[in-house]
Amino acid sequence: MSKVFEDYFSELHADMVAVCLEYVENQAEEIFIYCSYEPEMYAFDVFYKINGEYLQKHELNKGDNTTVTKVRKYDTSENRQEMVLDIGLKNLEEIHQKCKVYDREMPSEMKVYYNVKNNSLKGKYKYDLIYSNRDDILPDDIFESWLEEVKYSNY
Repeated sequence: MSKVFEDYFSELHADMVAVCLEYVENQAEEIFIYCSYEPEMYAFDVFYKINGEYLQKHELNKGDNTTVTKVRKYDTSENRQEMVLDIGLKNLEEIHQKCKVYDREMPSEMKVYYNVKNNSLKGKYKYDLIYSNRDDILPDDIFESWLEEVKYSNY
């Protein structure tokens, strides 16, 4: 049986989750992946829920929860962070290529949520321009806003 667009799309999402989970040594409860593509610009970032705290990739060793900082020391080196971002961006570019091949519209934004315990993956997609037609917002701003939204809601 030959692959269809959805197979490729799912595989690339799964690869994004796998690299993000590997970064935290399989210790996350939840993973939140932000992807964006607007003409000629790709963006990718991730944050985690670990021991009840929401932490960005560079904050893993700075959590308020003492079990994060005393029990586990994560490699959050710049090189390792860049590796995660590079692989995520590569996957995002591959999604874009598959969209072209299968004549599908490329989402301008993908918010991917993965619940580790339940092995559950959900995505929210937008197709309208969000930041490239504005001077006052960048993908990082949207990512930070999503993090704050998740922190203060019951996602």
